[in-house]
Amino acid sequence: MNKTELVEKIAASAGISKVDAKKALDATVVAIKDALVKGDKVALVGFGTFSVNERPAREGINPLTKQKITIAAKKVAKFKAGAELADAIK
Repeated sequence: MNKTELVEKIAASAGISKVDAKKALDATVVAIKDALVKGDKVALVGFGTFSVNERPAREGINPLTKQKITIAAKKVAKFKAGAELADAIK
């Protein structure tokens, strides 16, 4: 499902226009992104939790030259499905 299909599904399910559904979806995505940038968690009960994990620096190997390289530390977004979502997928 892509964004357009999701907007259509939201509009049909909520009984609102596609324009309003797109605005709501965009606002939700921005709110989640802003919270993650601040380092906060976003927990949606029954759906899951978005959080930020820190990956430490590590050694890797350049596949072309076979030389050892250092892969820099970085922060990554993480999603953990809630119990209801996990059960629904089974």
